[in-house]
Amino acid sequence: GMALPLRFLTGFFVAGIYPPAMKVMATHFRTGRGLALGVMIGALTLGSALPHLVNGLGGVDWRAVVLATSALTVVGGVVMVAFVYDGPHPFARGSFQPRYMFRMFGDPAVRLANLGYFGHMWELYAMWSWFAIFFGDSVRAAGADVPNAGPLGAFVVIGAGAIGCYAGGVLGDGWGRTRTTALAMAVSGACAGLIGLTYGRSPWLVLAVGIVWGIAVIADSAQFSTMVTELADQSYVGTALTTQMAIGFSLTVATIWLIPLARDVVGWQWAFALLVPGPVLGVWAMLALRRRPEAAKIAGGRG
Repeated sequence: GMALPLRFLTGFFVAGIYPPAMKVMATHFRTGRGLALGVMIGALTLGSALPHLVNGLGGVDWRAVVLATSALTVVGGVVMVAFVYDGPHPFARGSFQPRYMFRMFGDPAVRLANLGYFGHMWELYAMWSWFAIFFGDSVRAAGADVPNAGPLGAFVVIGAGAIGCYAGGVLGDGWGRTRTTALAMAVSGACAGLIGLTYGRSPWLVLAVGIVWGIAVIADSAQFSTMVTELADQSYVGTALTTQMAIGFSLTVATIWLIPLARDVVGWQWAFALLVPGPVLGVWAMLALRRRPEAAKIAGGRG
């Protein structure tokens, strides 16, 4: 009956939170913007990990969880209305122009920043969605008896990403965003390709590789959005961020759907290798962007 329409509406309205919040946060920082957005994505990462902890601890009725999280969302809305405002570095105001959603891809630098983000999203949510089941299956294949290993392992691995978000912000602002994102994707892509080889081995080994993957897979996320705020037409930063995220999140649907199909064909040993092309594309895009003159606009000239 109502479940599917309500879930659709939830997704529809959730999509209206993220890009404007990123834009508002960006207006408070000219220097240190990468770290500021990194901390914000770190909070999102911890929020994404927490349901796995609740599931892993068990004994909590799902209705209570939905009610509690829904109430927190309402509190968040009140906080936004009452206390959040544009910072001292507002973007130029422009009238809404849907054409800019297409026009921005004519700018080579913005196009490369987006390609990096799309490669990142190809990998991220499939990893977040399937790690709990992968880890639980791997622990059982190793003959270990660890109750709720899947969700508890996923909480640790996804939650570790908050460290990556902070580190990515510090490195992005100080060392350069293109370098930082390329490094993060090289590490996460390697983990995606290799973690299947740990399947059925010591759970501690799987968890160790998983934690490295969890840190690297999200460390670059805020830096792609920060680059778009630096490179896009300053009158249409909101449109640019919304377009970037709309396409990126649409891509996640494909890989979330494909991973279990790949598992059924090649097993967990190689299923996550399906995600490797995303980081490969991202590394190429970031190294190409670094060579362009527009890189001078990124991270105060650090590229």
